[in-house]
Amino acid sequence: EKMQVLRGWGADQVIARGENLVSVLGENAVDVVIDLVGGADWPVLLDVLRRGGRYATAGAIGGPMVTLDLRTLYLKDQTLFGSTYQTRAVFVNLVGYIERGEIRPLVSKTYPLDQIALAQQDFMAKRYPGKLVLVPPPVVD
Repeated sequence: EKMQVLRGWGADQVIARGENLVSVLGENAVDVVIDLVGGADWPVLLDVLRRGGRYATAGAIGGPMVTLDLRTLYLKDQTLFGSTYQTRAVFVNLVGYIERGEIRPLVSKTYPLDQIALAQQDFMAKRYPGKLVLVPPPVVD
């Protein structure tokens, strides 16, 4: 179901969780990997990266510990990035893209703030492919 949503949003290719990325994409097939998962399947992400490829992570929902064969990293001249903070200029630039309609964030569902428990349950159940947004109550003067 999530794959259909992503195709509807314009994804060129959608790969199911658990599929072997090397079998689907091939070794040395991509320039950049952006990963929020980590975990046991992590090493294959460097296998699909091309020589000089870049890997960035901003999460570890599949597990914080990974196995790294340093030879893959240095023989392919890859670069690894952690990403939790960006400068204000990057945020302003991103908002500009959104305001001009050049990109659209995938918001799957919004919840009033008093439904935070339901939002957390939906997040943990991985029911939606996009962001879940909590909406605060209106400010009353």
